[in-house]
Amino acid sequence: TATRALPGPLGKAGRAASAALATGGAASAKGPGRPGQLQDETLGVASVPSQWRGVRGIRGETKSCQTASIATAEASTQARSHAEAQVQTEAPVPVSMLPPSRLDTTRLAAFLQRVEAMVIRELNKNWQSHAFDGFEVNWMEQQQTVSCLHTLCYPPAQGQGLHVTSISWNTTGSVVACAYGRLDDGDWSTLKSFVCAWNLDRRGLNPRQPSAVVEVPSAALCLAFHPTQPSHLAGGLYSGEVLVWDMSHPEDPLLWRTGLTDDTHTDPVYQVVWLPEPRQSHRFQVLSVATDGKVLLWQGVGAGRLQLTEGFALVIQQLPRSTKLRKPPRGETEVGTTAVAFSSFDPSLFVLGTEGGFPVKCSLTAEEAALTRMPSSVPLRAPAQFTFSPHGGPIYSVSCSPFHRNLFLSAGTDGHVHLYSMLQAQPLISLQLSYKYLFAVRWSPVRPLVFAAASGEGDVQLFDLQKSSQKPTVSIKQTEDGSPVYCLEFNSQQTQLLAAGDAKGTVKVWQLSTEFTEQGPRETEDLDQLAAEVAT
Repeated sequence: TATRALPGPLGKAGRAASAALATGGAASAKGPGRPGQLQDETLGVASVPSQWRGVRGIRGETKSCQTASIATAEASTQARSHAEAQVQTEAPVPVSMLPPSRLDTTRLAAFLQRVEAMVIRELNKNWQSHAFDGFEVNWMEQQQTVSCLHTLCYPPAQGQGLHVTSISWNTTGSVVACAYGRLDDGDWSTLKSFVCAWNLDRRGLNPRQPSAVVEVPSAALCLAFHPTQPSHLAGGLYSGEVLVWDMSHPEDPLLWRTGLTDDTHTDPVYQVVWLPEPRQSHRFQVLSVATDGKVLLWQGVGAGRLQLTEGFALVIQQLPRSTKLRKPPRGETEVGTTAVAFSSFDPSLFVLGTEGGFPVKCSLTAEEAALTRMPSSVPLRAPAQFTFSPHGGPIYSVSCSPFHRNLFLSAGTDGHVHLYSMLQAQPLISLQLSYKYLFAVRWSPVRPLVFAAASGEGDVQLFDLQKSSQKPTVSIKQTEDGSPVYCLEFNSQQTQLLAAGDAKGTVKVWQLSTEFTEQGPRETEDLDQLAAEVAT
C-alpha cells in the first residue's frame, strides 16, 4: 500500500506536523488560514517483477554425484592345533661288570706281551703293501649294462643336414655342448651353423630344445669348455677363426674372437685346447691347431679380441727323421695338423696328429725358428722333437694316457687304433676296429686300460685291454643306418657317462656299466707292465 501526501504550502505548523509525523506525534494542528488535516489515500498495488531470479534460473544447472559402491566382506577363521606325544624307554638294564678285584690282570698282561710282536709285524706289512693303491670306493648302484640315458638334438640344425662334429663336457660334468658343422668334402666356410648346450641336471630337460643355442657364421668343427669357468666355451671354425663364448648369456654370448687377420689360421681349425699360463696358473690361454700347419696360442684381451701370444709351425724339412715318411707334394713345406693331445705329466709336452698319418711329439719350450714364410705378428717356432711310424692315412684323433706318462693312442682313416710309447717309433699295439674311418679315440679318465673309439660304421667301441687286446669288450650301436660317429667324450666328473655325436645330428649320452668305471686293484701295474714289456 502506498501513501501519498497531498501538495500544499507548509508553514511552521505544517512543518511541525510533518515533524510530528516523522517522530510519531499527533498529525493534527489547527491554525488560521491553514488547510485541514493530512489525509491518507489508498492506491492500487504496484508490483515490479524480479529480473535477477529469472537470470539465475536460466543459468542454473542441476548436478548430482554418486560414489562407487562400497564393498564389504566378512570373514572369520578359527584354528585349532592339538598334538599329543608320549615316549617310553625301556627300563635300564644294569651292566654287569666284574669288580676290579676279580679281573685277572696278570694273565691279560701276559697275553698282550705274547701277541705284541705279531701285531706290530702285521701292521708294518700292511703299511708297506700296495694292494689297495688307486682303489676308490664306488657308492653308486651297480650298473650291469651300457644304456642310453639321453638322445639330444637341435631340429633346425638337423634340417640343414648338419653333423655333430665335436662334443665337450663342462667342468661340473652337468652340461654337454656340441658343435654342428660338416666333415665331408665341400667348402663350408660360409655355412651358418650352431653351437648347442644342454644342462642334464635341469628339471624338465627337453632333449630337442637346448639350454643355450649360439649361431656361428661358419661350420663349427671343435669345442672345448674352460677348465674352471663352467660357462666359457672355446670353438674353432671351418673359416679358420677361433672364438670364445659365455654360454650363460645366450642373448649375447661372444666374449672374444680372433677375427680374420694375418695371424688367423688360413685353413679349418680342427681342435682347440685350454692351457694354463706358465707363470699364472689361474689364467688360461686357448691353443688351436689347423691344417695350415700352424699351432697358435691365443690370449683374451679387451674389446672382445683374441690376441696371438705364441706360435709354432710344423715344417716338413724340420721333422726329425726317426722314421721313414712319405714325401709331401712339390712346393709344400707345412704339414697339416688335425689333432692335438697334451701330456698329463708334462704340461709342455704334446702330440700332434697330421694329415700325413704320422704322430709327432712336440714341446712348447722349443726355441728353433720355423722355416716358413707364413705371415705372423710373433715369431713362429718349430716344435717337433720326434716322429712316429705312420698310419695308412690321415690321423683324426690322438689321446694321451692320464695314467702313464709315455703312452698315447691315435686313430685315423685307415680304421686302426695305434698304442704308442713316447720312447719308440713303432706302435706297441695296432688294432683294426673298422673297415671305414675312425674319427675319435679317448682314454677313460678312471680306468687305466680302457679306451673308446668312434667308427665310420656307426659304432662306439669300448676296449678293456685287461680283458682283450684284440677285440672290443662292448660295441654300442649309435646310429641305426650306420651313419658315422664323429666324436665322443668321457665325463671326468660323472665318470659313468659317455657322450657321442654322429652324422645324423644327434648326441647320445650313454651310461656305462660298472665294469668300465671301477678300477681293479692291479690295473695301473698292468698298464706299466704292458708299456715296459713291448718297449724293451
